Amino acid sequence: MADAHAVTIGADVPADERERLALLRAMELLDTEPEPVFDRITRLLARSLSTPIALFSLIDEHRQWFKSRVGVDVSETDRNLAFCAHAIIESGPLIVPDAEQDERFANNPFVQDDPHVRFYAGVPIRTLGGLALGTLCAVDTKPRTLTSDELAVLQDLASMVTREVHLRETLLLARSELDRTDAMHEASEARFRAIFQHASVGIGLISKDGGWLSTNDALCQLVGYSRNELRQMTLQQLTHPEDACYDVNVEVLSSHVKAHKIEKRYLHKGGKSIWISESISPKTTRSGKIEYYIAVVADIQANKDAEMALSTLHRELEERVQARTRQLSEANRALHDVIQRQQRAEQEVLDREAELRSIIENANDAYINLDENGVVTAWNRMAEETFGWSADETIGIPLDHLIIPVEMREAHRAGMARYLATGKAKVLDQRLELPAVRKDGTSLMVEVRLRALKVNTRTQFSAFLHDISDRKDMEARREQEARHDALTGLINRRALGELLPLALARADRSQRPMALLFIDLDGFKTVNDTFGHEAGDELLRVIATRLREGSRASDMVARLAGDEFTVALEGVQNGLSDARAVAAKLLESIAEPVELRCGTANVHASMGIAVYEPCSAINATELIREADSWMYKAKRAGKGTIFPVTPTHTKSR
Repeated sequence: MADAHAVTIGADVPADERERLALLRAMELLDTEPEPVFDRITRLLARSLSTPIALFSLIDEHRQWFKSRVGVDVSETDRNLAFCAHAIIESGPLIVPDAEQDERFANNPFVQDDPHVRFYAGVPIRTLGGLALGTLCAVDTKPRTLTSDELAVLQDLASMVTREVHLRETLLLARSELDRTDAMHEASEARFRAIFQHASVGIGLISKDGGWLSTNDALCQLVGYSRNELRQMTLQQLTHPEDACYDVNVEVLSSHVKAHKIEKRYLHKGGKSIWISESISPKTTRSGKIEYYIAVVADIQANKDAEMALSTLHRELEERVQARTRQLSEANRALHDVIQRQQRAEQEVLDREAELRSIIENANDAYINLDENGVVTAWNRMAEETFGWSADETIGIPLDHLIIPVEMREAHRAGMARYLATGKAKVLDQRLELPAVRKDGTSLMVEVRLRALKVNTRTQFSAFLHDISDRKDMEARREQEARHDALTGLINRRALGELLPLALARADRSQRPMALLFIDLDGFKTVNDTFGHEAGDELLRVIATRLREGSRASDMVARLAGDEFTVALEGVQNGLSDARAVAAKLLESIAEPVELRCGTANVHASMGIAVYEPCSAINATELIREADSWMYKAKRAGKGTIFPVTPTHTKSR
């Protein structure tokens, strides 16, 4: 239902509301499946009165719920909006010939919007004691007057529903009497329950299929579950999976076994396991038939912990003796091995240093090593090729004198000093893309990986640099292609969607309005059909040039698709009048003949203008949609025109 209209004030609450709601819920009609006895009546009512909608509704505390419905898809509505909430406080039928003329319902969303209720006729459905539970009603989408015969049909059918409700009320009273009889039996079990609840061990009653029927506080505290949670579980679900094979099952308990006792683990709700002693015995009737099983559960976790601790201590002592024996027997071998490993390690270090020198020298990335003062101590072959400096020219020279741009040198020196003083740095151990300079002064972009190394008490820095200038140029070209129209060179729809919100934000800050022109060419299809699509493309390029030349450098000219263009005008102090002046100039420019290679083309344009007032809270998408709407109005008005003609104001959302 729509929510744009004022909500109708709900009907008065009946004086017997509390008793009415209690009986309604006790009747077990709410939130139940459809029933043929009621559905036949609502279908008959709809056919008899020729109405599209017929309902048997029940009025709950905050909602109207449909026990039977014809002509509506929803199963319930808000009580404040329900016609039936008014009908249940009436002594007789509630007839509304025309809801739009009735002050109680004129602003109701169900009247103003779908399903557009105009006629309503409802009869209260009352209990044996006269409490109104709901109504049987007929609804139409056009005003009408109910004849005496039609009213009689409605009342007769309502009587049929009432009789069915009375029957169910009688059954409810019968069940209540049976419940009182059961209460006397429960009193005889009070003593058992007292023992059951206050026992110091866990006690539970288990059904024949293994489900927990009842549990005492001790059992709940032991496993961490509430009684309600345990009633949703079985004995098997509470048992630790590794102990499931030892668990008792229904077949064992059904084999006339008086009791079954075992030590195993339960799973606590918190996830831990608990060792317990479990004794299960069947409860039988006088005839020997099993009713349920009684489980007595004792916590033996402390005993198990003590046993495990003793076993662990014994095992650890044995392992220590064995380990000490192995240590003594291996000590001599270890000393000999250490001497041999040291000799091999020294040789491996020498070999590794030679290998690293070879790898660094022949690496595909430029490698530069610096001391703690930022002075170059190593410069490989790729560094020579990348930056134009030979190794002999760089060794002993501060790096910022070689490849770091002038504007970044001070920051470089400050960063090194900060790291040496505090150990904190922003550029270490990460991939960075930074500008650099070559020996000949040309610029390039490099990807840098810089690490600091401690050698004895001195710090040195190693850097790998890779020339990514070609990649960055390619990324820039791709970005240019992604944001610009390939045919005209104007920005495209994607770029407009990114830049227009920024323009709206600037308008908010400057408190100066902006405008968006939406332009659609008139006669473009004729050019395509007459001269071909290549001529159409040539025409679009010419129009794009005229739009650029007729706009300021600060304005955004975009091609959305086909022959649709937009122009965003910032700082239009006089709003629509300034925007129309620019639009008129562009309209005149577009209308000038275009000389194509295959002939002369004449096109015009229809323009729509949306003006954005600062802080009006309209977003870019809505601004485009508004300008597009005005353009279509201009096109329908005769093409070659500009809409709106008079100022309009965009309302804040």
